[in-house]
Amino acid sequence: MIAKSIPNLFTVGNLFLGVISIILSFNGEPNTAALLVIIAMLLDGLDGRVARALNVQSEFGKELDSLSDVISFGVAPAFIMYQAAFMETPPALAWIVTAIFPICGALRLARFNVIEGIPGYFIGLPIPAAGGVLATLALFHTELHVALLLVSTLALSFLMISNMKYPNFKKLGLPRAAIWAIPLVVAGAAVLAFLFQQAIPKAILALLLLYALWGLKKNVERLMPRRLRKKRRRSEEQQGGRGHSA
Repeated sequence: MIAKSIPNLFTVGNLFLGVISIILSFNGEPNTAALLVIIAMLLDGLDGRVARALNVQSEFGKELDSLSDVISFGVAPAFIMYQAAFMETPPALAWIVTAIFPICGALRLARFNVIEGIPGYFIGLPIPAAGGVLATLALFHTELHVALLLVSTLALSFLMISNMKYPNFKKLGLPRAAIWAIPLVVAGAAVLAFLFQQAIPKAILALLLLYALWGLKKNVERLMPRRLRKKRRRSEEQQGGRGHSA
């Protein structure tokens, strides 16, 4: 019985950090709030792996995870960005852009729960990645123009509800013997995040942006007009033929 509750504790911890980050953002501490979202991402990545390691996966855990993700990676990052960067923009624009992000996140999760995906891939940018990018972008709101942040928020929203494929790393297993070390890993990650409040978020932002842009790169050919795709394919075949003849 206790083993079945362990993965849900990680999910509840994820939700707890999401709620606290919203409170902190409205108390004028968006930087600390963004760091909590980053730590929540770590917990979100662990709950499923722990459930599989303990063989205690359940529909309850799946639904709880989705509901928590809407708060921690949809609502929280949107409010953090609003408080950090959108307060000086026209209210209607700021409100609409802020609302669109968690709405698209909820649609993304609802689709994930009811539609069978492609093995090894997510359809649409996962909401933890989108929320992580938005929260870390908010950390650098003084260095980036507000127009770029508005466009980035809308772009991330679109990527979540798009049909672009992103690699699914959730199937990577976690040894059962390593579960005891997880609290130490989480505590260590939290300490590092607060000790290096510039370096760690920049590194995470770079990795998440690469992941988000990966889907765009892989889908460029699919989005190209059919005529251009055929022309490109013929060109590649001709080059391949020359290579074989050499």
